[in-house]
Amino acid sequence: MRQLGDAQLYRALTAHDARFDGVFFAGITSTKIYCRPVCRAPTPRPENCRYFSTAAAAERRGFRPCLRCRPELAPASPTVAEPQTDGDASVDAVVRLARGAATRIAAGALDSLDIDQLASEFGVTARHLRRAISRELGVTPVELAQTRRLLMAKRLLADSSLPLSRVALTSGFSSVRRFNTLFRDRYRLTPGDVRRRALASAESADAIVLSLAYRPPYDWSAMLAHLTARATPGVEMIAEDGAYRRMMRVGGHAGAVSVRPAPGRDVHALRVELAPSLLPALAPLLARLRQLFDLDADPRAIAAHLRRDARLAPLVRARPGLRVAGAADGFELALRAVLGQQVTVRGATTLAGRLAQLVAEPAPLSASGLTHLPVTAERLAVARASSLTGIGLTSARTECVLALARAVAEGVLPELSGDQGSHDPASFIRRFVALPGIGPWTAEYVAMRALRWPDAFPAGDLGLRKATGGLTPAKLRAASEPWRPWRAYAAQHLWASL
Repeated sequence: MRQLGDAQLYRALTAHDARFDGVFFAGITSTKIYCRPVCRAPTPRPENCRYFSTAAAAERRGFRPCLRCRPELAPASPTVAEPQTDGDASVDAVVRLARGAATRIAAGALDSLDIDQLASEFGVTARHLRRAISRELGVTPVELAQTRRLLMAKRLLADSSLPLSRVALTSGFSSVRRFNTLFRDRYRLTPGDVRRRALASAESADAIVLSLAYRPPYDWSAMLAHLTARATPGVEMIAEDGAYRRMMRVGGHAGAVSVRPAPGRDVHALRVELAPSLLPALAPLLARLRQLFDLDADPRAIAAHLRRDARLAPLVRARPGLRVAGAADGFELALRAVLGQQVTVRGATTLAGRLAQLVAEPAPLSASGLTHLPVTAERLAVARASSLTGIGLTSARTECVLALARAVAEGVLPELSGDQGSHDPASFIRRFVALPGIGPWTAEYVAMRALRWPDAFPAGDLGLRKATGGLTPAKLRAASEPWRPWRAYAAQHLWASL
């Protein structure tokens, strides 16, 4: 947003350009309401518009969310900015810190941690974290957390029939009284007012239905094909209606989720149906799904950058909206990467299914077609080596799998545990390759998908070398320099070209 002037932002607003959805919000001074760029309300006069990079910044200036375009449904701001031209590494570090912390706050981190604990995850002081977020986003960490809770509550009030008390607790409020007071003061409406105005139908008795927005275009068929080929039997499946279904475990809560494109030609969102048992972990659950389906990417900025390269330009034009699939759980993805070393995708899928049958907990009976929860590091770490070789793992692969599980269970690789993001990919890769059987390819691949590091690039990958005419890893790495900071997307296009 900082590269765009008010005139450009106003043109995006008047065009209802979905590519800018979530990139900025427009506060209208005549109504004191803030809207998404896609809002279909009458276009305001340019002098009445104020522009904000976050909903929290708009609310800090006294604007309340539009009931028509519903800012709570907007995709999150891109986690990686367009390349800077000033080359100031210190500025870039502050931007990465602020956006990384904002991602954690959006996942509900400050519902269970205080600001000092969150800052320690990033290796900085609470004062430095507050300063970085204020400088980059114009708000404090607490204001970010409060806006997230309020918008989550507004979303549940409109899209579900959950009791108001359940809405408050699910959104991260510690008390219903605090929820009612803050909602009324900030939005000049009561929760009951929003519930009465909601036109959405009530959810079914055994599922909660929400939507996750993205910026178009989105190549859903490519994403589904990727997930289909790698679906762990018993844990993941593709339903008859084309939806991706899987078991999820977030903290102490587990249940089934189903994801497919939301109906409607002009609806840029995925429809998520989840078991009520996952409601206590709703914020981190939705954050994980956004990462899995790469919903916060800005395809317009990524494509514009990669098209500058003659090798990538035709690939990017041929596959608009190609995303980098992430992970529902970091350890699960890392385990899958290890199982996939030196075997086919189908072979790794078979091994993953056998491992789930051997180690994972059974799924609830209500999870039709899904038989097991994902394998956890804690359960795998205490498994007998002989039982793993019995399902087809070599002794070397068994050693690697057990070392990975123990490292995650003991907190050596916190990036693969829970919802902690990657704050220093280089540090993670150094610790990861120290494990037996982990090489640069596996480390870069896990950084790409589990840590959501958009500049990860496994230069030694045989597929990437083949797609680039047989370049050596060193030459491919050198050729990839102009693709930064989105080399992961360049890799995805190269793989797709095969």
